[in-house]
Amino acid sequence: MRRAQLDIQLKTPDQIQKMRAAGLVVAEALRRMSAAVAPGVSTADLDAIAEATIREAGAIPSFKGYHGFPASICSSVNEQVVHAIPAADQVLREGDLISIDCGAVLDGWHGDAAVTVGVGEVDPALLKMASVAEDAMWAGIAAAARGAANGRGRLTDISHAVETAVRRGGRYGIVDGYGGHGIGTEMHQDPHVLNHGRPGKGPRLVPGMALAIEPMITMGSPRTVELSDGWTVVTRDRSMAVHVEHSMALLEDGVWVLTAFDGGRARLGDLVTARQPVDSPAT
Repeated sequence: MRRAQLDIQLKTPDQIQKMRAAGLVVAEALRRMSAAVAPGVSTADLDAIAEATIREAGAIPSFKGYHGFPASICSSVNEQVVHAIPAADQVLREGDLISIDCGAVLDGWHGDAAVTVGVGEVDPALLKMASVAEDAMWAGIAAAARGAANGRGRLTDISHAVETAVRRGGRYGIVDGYGGHGIGTEMHQDPHVLNHGRPGKGPRLVPGMALAIEPMITMGSPRTVELSDGWTVVTRDRSMAVHVEHSMALLEDGVWVLTAFDGGRARLGDLVTARQPVDSPAT
């Protein structure tokens, strides 16, 4: 079932359940990689952990081979914003920030999420930026849940909530041209979800929508450039950047954060669907 105008795929509750299974594979891969982040570890080492975890679960890495992308994760370090290719010679150092983006497809349904992790002792200002991005992501998810519940929500309510949270958190650049997206039987679907904008615009937020919400913010200018590898996006002024992401779905009785172990319960409380057990373990 798809909505007119934008090609938005609406999912049934049973299909969202399948997306949850894919989301948990991604969550476990990110958990293992985050635990392995340390000085001396290469981004290729992290990629190997991701691929092994995904395949052990009977899933397939969404990223590998996607438009020719050669790896199972995007591993963006410091001024790299998104889409950096893992490499054996990119070795993490004390004080680095790494954003790890990971996707998996299980039984034809996709999960997609990203975390930013500090390497060893990290400048507290950088950790604060990562925390602001995460808070902004959750603000966007909460806005979607509330908008779907009251029947008045529009897509850019998410964008506005993300931007408002970032501006409240400090003087950061909000990367333009990149953002969240629909997700389901393909990794990237309509609609595109900007991380800034006025509320009340775009398609209505309705049960069955599944979206990846992913703020990307910088310590300096929001302007970016793509490197010659055709993938890696870096800040034009080489300022530090962070990227976080969760995939979530809207149901009749609330939101389900498909790539969070607890379904979003710790951050969203009663906004979370009853399909996510209250006593589900948060990892």
